Amino acid sequence: MSKEIDWSNLGFGYIPTEYRYVSRYKDGKWDEGRLETESTITLSECACVFQYAQTCFEGLKAYYTKEGDVVCFRPDLNAKRMADTAARLEMPPFPEERFIEAVKQVVAANRDYVPPYGSGATLYIRPFMMGVDSVIGVKPASEYEFRIFVTPVGPYFKGGAKPIAIKVSDFDRAAPHGTGHIKAGLNYAMSLHAIEVAHREGFSENMYLDSQTRTKVEETGGANFLFVTKDGKFVTPKSDTILPSITRRSLMYVAEHYLGMEVEHREVYFDELKEFAECGLCGTAAVISPVGKIYDHGEEICFPSGMEEMGPYTKKLYDTLTGIQMGRVEAPEGWIYKVC
Repeated sequence: MSKEIDWSNLGFGYIPTEYRYVSRYKDGKWDEGRLETESTITLSECACVFQYAQTCFEGLKAYYTKEGDVVCFRPDLNAKRMADTAARLEMPPFPEERFIEAVKQVVAANRDYVPPYGSGATLYIRPFMMGVDSVIGVKPASEYEFRIFVTPVGPYFKGGAKPIAIKVSDFDRAAPHGTGHIKAGLNYAMSLHAIEVAHREGFSENMYLDSQTRTKVEETGGANFLFVTKDGKFVTPKSDTILPSITRRSLMYVAEHYLGMEVEHREVYFDELKEFAECGLCGTAAVISPVGKIYDHGEEICFPSGMEEMGPYTKKLYDTLTGIQMGRVEAPEGWIYKVC
């Protein structure tokens, strides 16, 4: 039975749920893992996660389909990406098959917090790993915790599907996402100052350009870019420092195989932006959020798709992907994992 929550007005914030999954690594191996009810973590002040930020995380969602099943979207790719991240950070990768099983366990245990079908809300799943033993010399930890908590959430960007405004950032990312396919809390922390500056200036996000030439579009602090040309091509920026987004990869497949669009994954130069018809941000949390304007130090680029709603191609992409996720559109094999 669902909890009594105002699902339609839910923001993107943390609501504690009853169970979380915890597995601990010690003496060279992971324990069996278990569901726990305690949400508080007690660690030494000298824990490696505090001293050298040896930590990483993932993000995915669970939701009801129209048939009444609770499912997750492509968790095997999250498991693989987190294993890649852990290896790059000298952390013991959590086994990928156990990652998927742990996701299923914690979602099933918190089923009452999965928002109803059609509410627009989802259950956000946050797996994370951290070094927990005391480390004062610069070296990896020898003990770790892998944990998953879940929380019901609404839209990532306020305003739902209405186009948002972003600005070209004056800052470079100190720790690029793509170095060894890292997605780590440290990297997001390095972007917090830039995003808070953007918010104070009235923008929803930053557009980061490549740090070497500042001529090529990369990503925002929390999502990948997508563009649609005036003749209907789907274009996404390619760079070694861009987060390997599962949503972006899925949208490329949807664009080509479901909508018959030509797909280009390539370097995108900032000077090209004024020639695009539509622009959006994509990611697990946002799915797709349309971009209406980009501000570049006093100059603005508007997208002719309209300022009040998604452009026609972006809307088709959004509807098709969410249709696949929610069971309204037949999914490619292996994309949907039934939890309960």
